[in-house]
Formats: sequence, C-alpha cells, structure tokens
Amino acid sequence: MKRGNWRSSGRDRHRHQNQSQWRSRHRSLPGFYFDPEKNRYFRLLPGHNNCNPLTKEGLQKKEEEKKRSALLAEDDGPRKVTSPRTGLNSALLLQKRRLGLLPPSSYSRLIHEVKVSGMQRHRLEVQSSNSTSPNTDNFRLIVADSACERVFTVNDVSHGGCKYGIMNFHGCRKGSLSVEMCDNLYFTNRKVNSVCWASLTHTDSHVLLCLEGISQTPGCVSLLPASLFSNFNPDQPGMLCSFKISTAWSCAWCLNPQADKTFSTGLSRQVIVTDAVTGSRATYLAGSDVLAQQFALRAPVLFNGCRSGEIFSIDLRQRDRGRSHDWKTSRFFQESAITSVQLLQDENYLLAADMLGKIKLWDIRVKRSVKQYEGHHNEYAYLPIHVNEPEGLLLAVGQDCYTRLWSLHDRRLLRTIPSPHPAGKDSIPNVVFSSQLGGSRGLPGLLMAVHHDLYYYSYNKDYQEGLTLEGQC
Repeated sequence: MKRGNWRSSGRDRHRHQNQSQWRSRHRSLPGFYFDPEKNRYFRLLPGHNNCNPLTKEGLQKKEEEKKRSALLAEDDGPRKVTSPRTGLNSALLLQKRRLGLLPPSSYSRLIHEVKVSGMQRHRLEVQSSNSTSPNTDNFRLIVADSACERVFTVNDVSHGGCKYGIMNFHGCRKGSLSVEMCDNLYFTNRKVNSVCWASLTHTDSHVLLCLEGISQTPGCVSLLPASLFSNFNPDQPGMLCSFKISTAWSCAWCLNPQADKTFSTGLSRQVIVTDAVTGSRATYLAGSDVLAQQFALRAPVLFNGCRSGEIFSIDLRQRDRGRSHDWKTSRFFQESAITSVQLLQDENYLLAADMLGKIKLWDIRVKRSVKQYEGHHNEYAYLPIHVNEPEGLLLAVGQDCYTRLWSLHDRRLLRTIPSPHPAGKDSIPNVVFSSQLGGSRGLPGLLMAVHHDLYYYSYNKDYQEGLTLEGQC
C-alpha cells in the first residue's frame, strides 16, 4: 500500500471512530429522538399529539411491539422442551423417578415445569349451530368451572353492553380439544364487574354475575342456572333470581357446609353476605372498596382485598359486625390496591396481587409475607392471578399483555408468553390453565382468549388441529 493511501485510510478510520463516539455521547438529546436506521435526530413534541407520531409514548409502544413480534416469532418456531432448571428434561426426570431418586410429588411438579416451557400455540375454532355468525366480539372475561369442562364467557358488544354464555370443552381420543358455544346467549346493556361459579343445587349448578348499575337503574347480582345456556333448551332451567345490590366489585360463593348456599359481594366500603335461598343478608363495614374475595373451604371464613391495600378476613360465625375492626379475624396490608386473593389448599397461606405488580404469599397465622413472585406488570388494571397447586404453578397476565408462569414452590419464573395480538388496554388476554381441559378425558395446557380469538397452548407437540367434535371424539 502506498504511504498516501495508508494515511488516507487511517484518517477515514479515525473520522468514523470519532463519529460513532459522538453519536454514542449525543444520542440522548433532550427533546429529540435519534433514529438509528435513518441515522438522524427528530424533534419530539410533548404529550399526545395526533399530528406528530414522534412522542415518547408512541416510540415506547413501537419498541414494545417490535419486542413482542420477535418473541412471538420465537414462540412459533420449534421449541426445545427443556426445564428452566439447567440440565433437567423429561427423560432425565423419568429416569430419576424409576431409580427412586425423586419423590412422586417432586416428579409431578418438575415434569409440569418442563411441559409448560415447551407449550405451543394453536388457534381453536369455536363450533356453533349458528355457524353463519362467527364470533366477532372481544372477550372480556372467561371463568372455568371446577372440572374445566365449561367456561363462562363475557364478550363486549360493538353497539354497547355485553353478551354472556357458556363454552363446552371436550378432550378427544385423538389428542385434540374441541369447543362448542351455546346458542342461547344473553345480552345486557350493563357492564359485568365480576363472575364466579355457584354450587346451589349441585356442583357448579349456577353462575353468579355482578352487574353494574346504569342511569336510574341500580346494580344487581344475578344467580343464573347453568342449564339456562344449554343447547337442549330444557323446560325447567332451575332456580333463577336477582338480588338488588348496589354496584359490586367482586363476588364469591361459599362451599363450606356451615354456610353453603351463601355468597358474598364486595362493594364500596362494605361487604354483603347473602343467603341465596332465604335472601337474608349480613352487612360488614369496610374502610375501602372491596375488589377481591374468596371463601375458605374448611371454615366459613371470607377473605377480602381492598383498594387501600388491606387484606382482611370475616368469620361468618361471629355475631359482632360493629364499626370497629374487632370482627376482622386477620388483617394485613400490601402497598397498593388488591386485585386478586387466592387461598392455597393448606388455607394457612394466601396469595395476593396488587396494582403495583406485586404478588406476595402470606402466612396468615403470623400475618407476614413469606414469598414474592417477581416479573408481574400492573399499574392500575383489575387483573386476577391463577393458582394450580397440584401442578405447582402460578399464572398471571400483566398489563403489558404478557402471560407469566412461576413455580409456586420456589418463585422461579418458568415462562413468559407474548400475546398473539398487539398490546393495548382493551386487549389484555384472559387465561385458564388445567391439566384436564375438557374434564376427566381432557388435555393439559393453557387456554387464552384475546380479542375475539381463542387459543390453546398444548403440552403435546404433535397436537392435531381442526378436528371436529362429531368425527373425532
């Protein structure tokens, strides 16, 4: 190389180094955005400006969507079924079990961890006799019964209000999951705040529905027989009744024999416990809106989570319901509004999630948090958590529209699943997880409803799509 050319290339290298150093030092200019693709700065306008796409919020949303698309593409590719725990896989776990090195309970928990890490997404076609009218209304809520054979759904309707009904699930012999939607959907112009299954005449015989009041019409709680949504149109649908209760945030059904046929509703600064047969009520004053509720099974005790961050329990056998807090059998606090409470089978431990994205496991006996599950995202949304204790799993969908699964045992984040649709306030997925989706012959996996679509995340990598109920089950 000639000396002059050597000097020229050296100067070019030096100039490019200086330019890259200058860019790295000046990329964060107040009021400007640096686009690495176009290699130039663009001015940012404050706030939300419809004429200027370059706002901080818009750029952040663009980056988040790019990340979601990349993760979704990675999820759609062939997944290597391994455990988040280094060195564990299905074959190794089975070998350890056969050698007696792994207790059955530990084997079951770890094999579920391996399987959920490799779940793959499949879109479900919802069958209906009215096939000319496919579902185009967005899912707002889905709640499964105790056997995971039926899922109660609430969908937003484009002209306002919502519709609700029941989807029936069937696990098929050839390894597919089929879904059948009831034909007789019900419509209301009210907002549905909360839903739970109720065992009035037999297990999961009814659905409890909290409807928000509108205009001059007060809120109410409806107790609907599940047979009302049967495609066979029975002559006797069962007990149907409505209770005039001002707008309720939450509801729960009691399964304890001492207070069966009893349900609770969480309202603004009070809790109402109602006997579904006689209509008699007991009112308990609270210091804040009651956003989440669950009854214990071993005793008629109701746990409540409040907007203030308070978690307290009510023993229905106690008579005193005065303005003091003496009737609260236990009471502790988190830092923000409680969105969900879930008792573990032991009933000495309770999981609670709040609007700061904190999920904590509490020891009720000592009123102390013993575990915290990291990674959940929430700022202001009313989001539930889902506990599957036999499988050792905790699930939650964040405000960022990612579904996260943790090991209930040691808090390890096992999987983060991106939404199949772009994130948004009105497109947060609803999920149901079970090792028997569709009942005793059902399949293990995750059910996800987002927008007007329904997805199944299958354990089985050889899952067969598109099998019909009539021909394959």
